[in-house]
Amino acid sequence: MGRSHSLLSMIQERLPWGIVEESSSRGEMTLVVAREAILEALSIAKEAGGPWMLTDLTAVDRFPAEPRFEVVYHLTCLFPPDRLRLKVQVPGLDPVVPSVAVIWPSANWAEREVYDLYGIRFSGHPDLRRILLPDDWEGHPLRKDYPLSDEPVEFRGVEPKPPAKIVPKGKAEGISANPFGSFDGRDEGAR
Repeated sequence: MGRSHSLLSMIQERLPWGIVEESSSRGEMTLVVAREAILEALSIAKEAGGPWMLTDLTAVDRFPAEPRFEVVYHLTCLFPPDRLRLKVQVPGLDPVVPSVAVIWPSANWAEREVYDLYGIRFSGHPDLRRILLPDDWEGHPLRKDYPLSDEPVEFRGVEPKPPAKIVPKGKAEGISANPFGSFDGRDEGAR
């Protein structure tokens, strides 16, 4: 039984009301926790002590499904190596989750990034504002319903060279358009 199993059982024991679902894939445990229970679940992980740390916090847009978003917390144990993933499902009409930056200071910038790119707000965050995009940017570009648009690419002062001017003469005949080379079944034994 790895450290993730023992941490998982601690969370299950103290928060039986807050667990929505649990699963395992390729030896990594995932626990879906109620939005109201995420602070307590991550506090339990912090109390578990030394080896556990919050290594990443991100989000998933499941549009058009509802609940629309999932906020994903990746916990890592360095010795012995183990991982535990906690998820919180967030409705699209009320995309608010409690900030865990008070428990795990490493969540500060990750929460700002999720806010900036997905529009999920973190209540109680000490400085929730855009981190990657300008303050006047409209919308949240990683949402699946964000409008796509083409931006023309301008070349200023540099004119793109045609491939014939890049590849020296004589070498162009032996070069395939495939960057991985061509495949000839007869050559397989020679590779």
